[in-house]
Amino acid sequence: MRKFFLIYIVLPLAAYALITCGCNGSSTPEPDKEPRIDLSVEHLEFEFASTSTSVQITSDREWGVSSNEPWCTTSPTGGLTGKTLISVQVTENRTGNDRSCTLTFYSGNYQKELSLFQRLNPADTAAIYDPTVEVPAGYKLVWRDEFDALDTSEWWFETGAGGWGNNELQRYIPGHEGKDTCAIVSDGTLKIIAKQSGNQVLSIRMNTRRSWTYGYFEARLKLPSGKGTWPAFWMMPKQFTAWPDDGEIDIMEHVGYRPNWVSSSIHCKSYNHVIGTQRTAEKYVATAQEKFHVYAVEWTENAIYGSIDGIRYFTFTNDGKGNYNTWPFTKPFYLKLNLAWGGNWGGAQGVDPSVLPAIYEIDYVRVFQKK
Repeated sequence: MRKFFLIYIVLPLAAYALITCGCNGSSTPEPDKEPRIDLSVEHLEFEFASTSTSVQITSDREWGVSSNEPWCTTSPTGGLTGKTLISVQVTENRTGNDRSCTLTFYSGNYQKELSLFQRLNPADTAAIYDPTVEVPAGYKLVWRDEFDALDTSEWWFETGAGGWGNNELQRYIPGHEGKDTCAIVSDGTLKIIAKQSGNQVLSIRMNTRRSWTYGYFEARLKLPSGKGTWPAFWMMPKQFTAWPDDGEIDIMEHVGYRPNWVSSSIHCKSYNHVIGTQRTAEKYVATAQEKFHVYAVEWTENAIYGSIDGIRYFTFTNDGKGNYNTWPFTKPFYLKLNLAWGGNWGGAQGVDPSVLPAIYEIDYVRVFQKK
């Protein structure tokens, strides 16, 4: 009887143990890890022509890719684990505008995006015909603001304080704020005003919504006077990731403690003021603070030229080595107008609050591109 009794007890216990092991033992699958999809590039840029380029995909899972635009395709449209080389193709851009596309790589619910940008064909840019505008030889007028009104569909405001990387003292506002107005259009000109408001100085930093690759860019400006003022007319890259690596083009800068001296410069990783290697030129303009003058930059594939009233005084030449550190000027840049107060350069000899409000006056901004 005891033997049978033991069998009856052991068998249920063994069955329970097997069930327990089956539910909680090492044979239970672990939750899936997130897929890994690595791309050999993070961003692609193309000229207007139909072309293709290769991108390497490294993944630990089966994956696919989709495009949100019909003019941008890939071959193949998916792959297995390991490394896969795909071809990214774009059709010719004859839309008259720059255009963008996103490729989305996916595995299950995991996604990774690759952004693409394709430039317009300059030949498709509509010319603006105005017999009163003097057009540089070989160029056509493609954009302008004559400041009959403040057009926020063409300009946007950067706002805030914090020094802007130069220990500047002003706070930028979006045109107006409460009872304070720092951007006024009257009598056909834009007035950017730096003014005291309580214990702070308010001003304007405004940018074009459009951007261009190469061209002739000019503005007719009358500069403010007084120690502490720092007006500028300049350009920054649309696809910005880091300064000075991605480049900066200064068409006109002026600091109030050096009346009537204006400068034009470029900055990039190899040449910038932080390491004392910036490429710049200065010119004395006797009436810069009293009268309007035309400040311009001509930017081509081979060089950047700065001029005042049509007289060239600054040249920076592309070394032709394809080195991004010395020539990042191959992609769209947008235009900027601002009036800073103080800062590392504008306030190098202190500031004089008695000169406030200070006015930076802009008659027009014009953009020309090759015919």
